[in-house]
Amino acid sequence: MKSLRLAAPRQFEVHALPEAASPGPGEALVAIRAIGICGTDFSGYLGKMPFIEYPRILGHELGVEVLAAGAGVANVRAGDRCAVEPYLNCGRCHSCQRGSTNCCETLAVLGVHCDGGMRERMLLPAAKLHACNELGFEQLALVETLGIGCHAVNRAGVTAADDVLIIGAGPIGLTVLEFARAAGARITVLEMSEGRRAFVKAHYPGVEAVASLPDEPCAQIVFDATGNADSMGRAPRLARFTGRVVYVGITKEPVALDDPLFHRRELTLLASRNAPSADFPRILGMIRRGEIDTRPWISHRGSFDDLPARMETWLKPESGVIKAVVSLA
Repeated sequence: MKSLRLAAPRQFEVHALPEAASPGPGEALVAIRAIGICGTDFSGYLGKMPFIEYPRILGHELGVEVLAAGAGVANVRAGDRCAVEPYLNCGRCHSCQRGSTNCCETLAVLGVHCDGGMRERMLLPAAKLHACNELGFEQLALVETLGIGCHAVNRAGVTAADDVLIIGAGPIGLTVLEFARAAGARITVLEMSEGRRAFVKAHYPGVEAVASLPDEPCAQIVFDATGNADSMGRAPRLARFTGRVVYVGITKEPVALDDPLFHRRELTLLASRNAPSADFPRILGMIRRGEIDTRPWISHRGSFDDLPARMETWLKPESGVIKAVVSLA
């Protein structure tokens, strides 16, 4: 069975894997049909993702088809189209017992801490599959990334009374935008890329997209979706007194905190990691009802075989990538 493995930063290799076994109790054998390429994949490819060790098979944004289900599996059956919840948690630690499975103390995220979905087939815990046969595989592959924004907005407690600033209009910033909009907030997006600002203006009427802001309070809740240490350090300066700052992106670099400003404004700083299981059915329902449409996000498509060459191209700002999806027919 063919896979694409990242042997080292910027070094993809075609790697042969043993054929996936028949599913055991609680497991499902799935065929990978679509893979979303996200910032984590790009960071891993560049050697900048702190949680990835090499060699690693990337891929955690997955749209899959169930080929077979093991004993005791009731939530999916052969032929189902599914989104994958790629967070493999223990179910026993303090976080899991509190329901925060996204922050399991021994969490293994597919394509990050363990090998992911850049392969033809794989076994998965059936409980991590969320079936929705009304949606296409590309839409299903983007459910996980929507979960990131859903959880971040929930962490911040966004309401219709809030002014929200989202720093960065890449895919993660767009997921935050979707759920802040669903909460009824007034939204401004800070994005340096003219193309991404144009995308926001074209697809999100009523959302202001700007290239710069002065270093002064402008929003009650500030989400930083850049993964850039300088931007993350600046974010608290843009939050109003008693405001909240949410780090959605992640960086290897230290983030400088202006403590006198932080204390004077009595700010709340939050990290947001992954998404809990309960968010996946909610997101699938919103897509089915037409409340979210990620199809315009997909600006670039590629095949499994040409992904190694495409990654370098998609990394370039001039490529205009909003979201890239790889298809395995």
